[in-house]
Amino acid sequence: MSSVYEKYNLKQVINTSGRMTMLGVSTPRQEVIDAVDYGLNHYFEIKDLVNKTGAYIANLLNVEDAVIVSCASAGIAQSVAALIVKDDANLLVNLHSAPIAVPREVVLPRGHNVNFGAPVDTMVALGGGKVVEAGYANECSAEQIEACITPQTAAILYIKSHHCVQKSILSVEQAVVVARKHNLPLIVDAAAEEDLLCYYQMGADLVIYSGAKAIEGPTSGLVIGKKEYVEWVKLQSGGIGRAMKVGKEGILGLTQAIESYLTLEKTTGEQMVARMQAFIDNLNTLTGVSAKTVWDSAGRDIARAEISFDEAVLGRSTYDIVQALKTGDIAIYFRGYKANEGKIEVDVRSVDEQQLMTVFSCIKNLFTEKQA
Repeated sequence: MSSVYEKYNLKQVINTSGRMTMLGVSTPRQEVIDAVDYGLNHYFEIKDLVNKTGAYIANLLNVEDAVIVSCASAGIAQSVAALIVKDDANLLVNLHSAPIAVPREVVLPRGHNVNFGAPVDTMVALGGGKVVEAGYANECSAEQIEACITPQTAAILYIKSHHCVQKSILSVEQAVVVARKHNLPLIVDAAAEEDLLCYYQMGADLVIYSGAKAIEGPTSGLVIGKKEYVEWVKLQSGGIGRAMKVGKEGILGLTQAIESYLTLEKTTGEQMVARMQAFIDNLNTLTGVSAKTVWDSAGRDIARAEISFDEAVLGRSTYDIVQALKTGDIAIYFRGYKANEGKIEVDVRSVDEQQLMTVFSCIKNLFTEKQA
């Protein structure tokens, strides 16, 4: 039987962009695949499965409660809906049409209202909320958050992501202080974060993770937090959560992924540096190309290779280079957030040394072909 790539005429992909949704995020370990397979081939009372796996995860993480959802984006929407609807049975099923007389405003630092593949405020709106931006695109203090709080405020939302502005923004700890002072719940979206404990321990009331990113589970999401709030999130399975439901295979797969994640040794940034050193050295032999190690802008222990292109020497723009490598026989994807500066980044978490050498060869051949 032909491979899936051949059967559907798909291009093979080398993913040096990181744990990106558009490329399938990550590749789960075998024990996770086995758990998914078991889930696919057995029946469960889904409510019981949701509650029991949530309790199991909560015990692993030493948090009050947890629930698995379909993805981190759904976690935002359902968390917002939960804090607006609470346990109001009528509003639960009429959130889309009923006048919302209860508080529904969600205060968010303006620099956190980003597009991560879809806009943050779209997820809030799906949950019946209305974003109120605090501060400025490059600045938000605790005082600026407080200035936006009114009797119509339902929650404060904090997005922990490399997509967000990093400078002059209040910390999670400072947001917790504001939330406590005004008796408001704090939601932290930590989709790609690697620490499953710190934001809850800081005092966040609901914390949301992607199941498929750092945890390397199936497509799914995790919401942990205060028991009453998590119970309200679970109620959303009878509301907007119905359109975002996660299957039994996803629930069992992520539960196993979390258990494995907590026990397996993590790849450190220094190990990433060692893995890509030969790749960087080879790139530095190319005329008009330079490469070096850089560290994650959001403060995670992730090292990447930054490649700079001298567009004047090479005679083509970085955008053209990136596009050419995407559309080659093997589609190579980079982190292109700084392409306008002539720079791209290579994330080595999802590639091995052999694939890195393939990337080097493709870059080298691109310029060799042009010169020929």
